[in-house]
Amino acid sequence: MTDTKDVQIERTFDAPIDLIWAMWTEAEHFANWYGPMGARIPKAEMDVRVGGRRHIVMEMETPRGPMQMFFVGEYSEIVAKTRLVYTESMADAEGHAMTAEQMGMPSGAPMDTTIVVELEDLGDRTKMTLTHIGVPADSPGGQGWAMAIDKMEARVAELRG
Repeated sequence: MTDTKDVQIERTFDAPIDLIWAMWTEAEHFANWYGPMGARIPKAEMDVRVGGRRHIVMEMETPRGPMQMFFVGEYSEIVAKTRLVYTESMADAEGHAMTAEQMGMPSGAPMDTTIVVELEDLGDRTKMTLTHIGVPADSPGGQGWAMAIDKMEARVAELRG
């Protein structure tokens, strides 16, 4: 069980489970929807196997100009087409995990967080439950996830024609 303060998003997609699984596990799909509105993912390295590493680069425009964010993590649990669990940490440009303080964020924020994606096959539809443990639902990270899942839904609709 997770604490209710963690980000949790449930969404049912008009798409088969194979496509929703690919959205999470294939870099070219992931890069097309991940991040808040306006974000671009120029790099998504994803070695999707237990112990495999992730390295994601996100770019976006801000009122202060262009900004890059870097995320690294490791896959800890994979049940094909059903469950995906990985850690995520903010990192420097070289992919070294950094603490909240090093990133200029409030102290006490966890260095590693955990993302759990659970999929349920509903035939030609798929129910997805995303939980990001360690990120408060009312944080910018929670808002970013909501936008990202909206982008994912639009991308799935585009692919399904």
